[in-house]
Amino acid sequence: MRERRWETSGRLTFREVLAVGERLATLGLKPAHPAKDVICYVEDWAVDSPDAFDQLDHWATEDVTLLHIREAWQGDFFLLAGGYHTVYQRFQDVGTYCSISHPWRTKPGLRFHHPTCMFWLGFRHNHAFIRVRLHTQEVVTPGETREDARRVEWIDERRAIFLDAIGTLDLPVETSVEKGGLVLRPADPATPFFCSWPDAFGPCQFEYNSLDAYEFLVPASRLAATFAPQPAGVRVYLTGFSEPALDAFAAVQPGARSVYRCSVHCALGELPEVLATIEPQGRLYSTLCEFQTQELMPEGDDASAIIGIVGTAGGFQLEVRLNRAPLPEEHMAAWLERLLGYDVTYAPLPPFM
Repeated sequence: MRERRWETSGRLTFREVLAVGERLATLGLKPAHPAKDVICYVEDWAVDSPDAFDQLDHWATEDVTLLHIREAWQGDFFLLAGGYHTVYQRFQDVGTYCSISHPWRTKPGLRFHHPTCMFWLGFRHNHAFIRVRLHTQEVVTPGETREDARRVEWIDERRAIFLDAIGTLDLPVETSVEKGGLVLRPADPATPFFCSWPDAFGPCQFEYNSLDAYEFLVPASRLAATFAPQPAGVRVYLTGFSEPALDAFAAVQPGARSVYRCSVHCALGELPEVLATIEPQGRLYSTLCEFQTQELMPEGDDASAIIGIVGTAGGFQLEVRLNRAPLPEEHMAAWLERLLGYDVTYAPLPPFM
């Protein structure tokens, strides 16, 4: 689900982060304390080789994924994807996952969406999938009504973007409008098909699956070609593989930058130690407090809120993520600043990480 997100403007020490937790406790909320076990999400931890992950052996980890990142890439997507798929076939097993993301471009002249979108071609155990995601000019979460006057225009534009991708990929997917929202469904109801990342107007992403591991290689290459001649940022996600398998993937097209993402189980008070391990490029996230906004503001709309800790080289920030804005837009920042005791800025999450 799409979320609204604000973050503190400056860097904080970890002691200042914990002080915000104490502040929240005085308001009747239940923030995590330093000894509480939490899940810390690590992203963009740059490594020279896969065995560098051993530096996190002090903690239990899961969902470990190695990414190959190519910036300003101008190659043949079919050859790149085919190379990864060939290695995947050698090492595939239950729990292994490989996907390649590449931007694509829809028609210009949009009012509510960005023309640059993203797709993922993926292989998971014994099937393949193609996932298509679009990006909106602004985030209007489910339940928010501030764009209802332009709902028809939002839906028509989104439908046209998805139909552009569906046509390029030659997928048997149908679109309709039901109960004021866009609906996508496969022509064959038995097809594994998933819609996700919804906002107030319907899904922003769909995924179409096939038992034919080769089915999407050529169609995905057609979609990638819509981005030419502009250089592309390409990411490959590798989950559940042994080090020999990762070495084989690294040889597909050498030169990619390698970064890890994973979940780390640790005490809240250990976050500075985790951050020191993944610096200087790595980033971490963890939850400080979850609550319903009407606990603090009975007069406002109810929303689910998460106050999170974001760690990067140089210190920490706080983020607040909500499933909807409980107050009018012009009052949101001031309310959050009173809650946290720090200035905040509106900062939606990047759409294609």
